Amino acid sequence: MSVLNGEMVQSAIHGFMFFGDIVFAVSGALAAGRRRMDIVGYVLIGTITGLGGGSLRDVLLDRPVWWTREPVELYLCIMATVFTYFCRLEIKDRYKATSWFDALGLSAFAVTGSTVALQAGVPWTIAVFMGVMTAVGGGVIRDVLTGNRPMILCGELYAVAALAGAFVNVGMMKLHVQPEVAMAAGFCSTLTLRGVAVVYDIRLGPPGEFVRVGGRSR
Repeated sequence: MSVLNGEMVQSAIHGFMFFGDIVFAVSGALAAGRRRMDIVGYVLIGTITGLGGGSLRDVLLDRPVWWTREPVELYLCIMATVFTYFCRLEIKDRYKATSWFDALGLSAFAVTGSTVALQAGVPWTIAVFMGVMTAVGGGVIRDVLTGNRPMILCGELYAVAALAGAFVNVGMMKLHVQPEVAMAAGFCSTLTLRGVAVVYDIRLGPPGEFVRVGGRSR
């Protein structure tokens, strides 16, 4: 799939990746704000949220962790968290705001993670898994460090949404759809599924209660 190494594809990957860095870093900063952390805590949580999933993906794919050589992502995360710290937005529901920024980052990284994995030559199933891991990794670290239960462990349509987007992206590429179109479709798939879950508070339930609507516990 040499088309995956084209200039347009690389530009699309970088665009989604940088966007994901920023919105995930903001979600981390908002989570730090809910815990009334100082600026160092903001930067730490925001940066780890933005870079965590992609770093883990690169390690597992045995490829250089990109931001350690070209630290653009690191700078973007730091700037986004510092801006969030000083902006002091009057947000009534920081949980909901964090969820929406997180949804945008989840969508961006589901497609970038799976596309980068395809470029590395792994089977399509592994590429989908790498997309999910890239998407959820930073959020899991963020939730653990801020003392919250990770979304993937409390029934949220979180990893499922990332799985859908990564699957759509990889599936369309395997059907020889233009990679940029496939990535856009995967992004929209994840964002739509996760957005509906946030708006209507839809979660997967325990055995005997497959889906639950409403009744969020924070």
